[in-house]
Amino acid sequence: MRDALMLLAALIASLAGMGWFALSMETHWAQVRGAVPQPAALARQLRGLGTAALATALVLCLLADSASIAVLVWLMALAAAALAVAFTLTWRARILAVLVFWAGR
Repeated sequence: MRDALMLLAALIASLAGMGWFALSMETHWAQVRGAVPQPAALARQLRGLGTAALATALVLCLLADSASIAVLVWLMALAAAALAVAFTLTWRARILAVLVFWAGR
């Protein structure tokens, strides 16, 4: 049960990380936040959060499984998260606004 929760947390961290990476790009920022300008410092912060989230997902996978399986699971989680974020940006981009709730309106 503990391993399953760690893998679920790794998937959530992957989703957040990919979402933050996407929101660090001006095009996707405009899709999600509309006319609200994106400061350069916020873009750097989002890239840092994305990196930290993906690294956290890797650590969680390594804690749940042996290294050879953990890396495979992590790569699959990254692919699934990237696909989910891409579909979200295509159909309901505003949903990703929860990832930048602190950025104001």
